[in-house]
Amino acid sequence: MAKKLAVVGAGLMGAGIAQVSAQAGYEVVLRDVTDAALTRGRDAIAASYGKFVAKGKLAAGDAEAALARITTTTDLDAAADADFVVEAVFEEIEVKREIFRTLDRLVGDGTVLASNTSAIPITKIAAATERPERVVGTHFFSPVPMMGLCELVRGYKTSDDTLARAREFAESTGKTCVVVNRDVAGFVTTRLISALVVEAIRLQESGVASAEDIDTACRLGFGHAMGPLATADLTGVDILLHAFDNIYTESQDEKFAPPEAMRRMVDAGDLGRKSGQGFYTY
Repeated sequence: MAKKLAVVGAGLMGAGIAQVSAQAGYEVVLRDVTDAALTRGRDAIAASYGKFVAKGKLAAGDAEAALARITTTTDLDAAADADFVVEAVFEEIEVKREIFRTLDRLVGDGTVLASNTSAIPITKIAAATERPERVVGTHFFSPVPMMGLCELVRGYKTSDDTLARAREFAESTGKTCVVVNRDVAGFVTTRLISALVVEAIRLQESGVASAEDIDTACRLGFGHAMGPLATADLTGVDILLHAFDNIYTESQDEKFAPPEAMRRMVDAGDLGRKSGQGFYTY
């Protein structure tokens, strides 16, 4: 099992991946482009550990030891000696490709390069490297410390060994894995939630039912823990819009085409919980 892990991106997802990895015993280097982003990420990790300790789910000593295993840096070169690297930056393919292009020059031949993308085909990211067989998707779910799933995505050239190492890593952090064997945009989970959220928005904007009733129908009718519009608010309407655009561009399937109302919400800054207004008011 890899013991040195680098996480590129200290936002919500990157910090969460660093948190569960350090708790699992990895020495983690968390990298972002600014010290401010790194401070926010580390503070979020410390606060999350604190909540687990307060609830009796984690011993205080274990939380302190895990936090001590996380170092932060703005230097991507710090990933050079990592056994496993997880990229968790914004869903913009050229940004990701540039990171992977740089990592490809830095890390050893045996290092696995993973992306936490939720919608961009892994093969497109891997094409920026000279080691596509060592590139894999490890799609964690937010909030990472709470969600039990990791979607493993095999790119066109991902090797069996790379996939096995990705599974070993994800399972060591307490996650259950599902494997996507064909590298379609959106994989399995994002395609499913995309189709559901798009239809929910269309029903709401056309006046068929309120956001509250649509979400209640999904919770009580289908046993979902959270309705699709509340899920959109939690994830970020802007983040889902970007994911939907990626899937629609790749597939040209109208069921993934983002509704106009969703675009106007993003234009207006109604992004969900993080802005205080989305399909609901917070």
